[in-house]
Amino acid sequence: MQQEPLLILVVGPTASGKTALAVNLAKALACEVLSFDSRQFYRELPIGAAIPSKEEMQGIPHHFIADRSIQDHLSAGAFERAGNELLQTLFKAHHIVIAVGGSGLFAKALVEGFDDISKKNDASRNHWKAVFETEGIVPLQEAVTQRDPQYAAQADMQNHQRLIRALEVMDSTGAPFSAFRKAQPKKRPYRTVWIGLNPDRQELHARINQRVLHMVEAGLEAEARALYPLRSLESLQTVGYREWFGHFDGLYDREEAIRLIQRNTRQFARRQMTWFRNQAQVHWFEKGDPSPILAHIQQQLSS
Repeated sequence: MQQEPLLILVVGPTASGKTALAVNLAKALACEVLSFDSRQFYRELPIGAAIPSKEEMQGIPHHFIADRSIQDHLSAGAFERAGNELLQTLFKAHHIVIAVGGSGLFAKALVEGFDDISKKNDASRNHWKAVFETEGIVPLQEAVTQRDPQYAAQADMQNHQRLIRALEVMDSTGAPFSAFRKAQPKKRPYRTVWIGLNPDRQELHARINQRVLHMVEAGLEAEARALYPLRSLESLQTVGYREWFGHFDGLYDREEAIRLIQRNTRQFARRQMTWFRNQAQVHWFEKGDPSPILAHIQQQLSS
């Protein structure tokens, strides 16, 4: 009996080398790449989202890369449906597909799906929206951390909309938001192998700092300025753009904006690793050398 097709997920923090590894694996395995990086969906963010260039993709077909506008927001739930529909098509031509990204929520959506959390509370949602608009994101972060530390350890704590949603559910039910995120994963018609990149911490921080400087040299400030009139869009509530918007608002100077991007990117990488380390199925490698990783994949294929 023929085995189910295989989805190889390449995960890890920003600047860890996931894109290069995914391309090398796809070349070796003669397959295509699906991105679950929630920022690289949007064509207006080539620099700040580190969207791979044609040269970096090396002729390997990539899906969900710069395929929509930031005004066409793609939620994790919509990505779950669209991503699995695409996989049905790709698996007709390839027994293996590579999925790559640093967005844990979107990886979970793709391979496990989401619990059905339908609790709505307009009064609570409006309250927390008002808190955010008047006091910023910190009170939301503090409330979520105090009431549900398990969710706080895994969530994107810079995404105010997700924090408001969690607080809305907790206000409605009196239970931690994480209690509603424990249903059995949905059955998928493919197997999965998770490959994680976990570089040395100091090396990763140095890469992040240098990458930010390269982005600035490449025109990140001008990219952010062009998007400034759209700064309220959910797709722009992210590291690399929020800091420039604060600078444009006169809150601090240019050098401070760059320093904040470096600091916040390092913090973002730490949150990514916290999320992925909680996924028991990830097999970790310090470096993106494809040889031992391919050996591990072949071992999984033969098991």
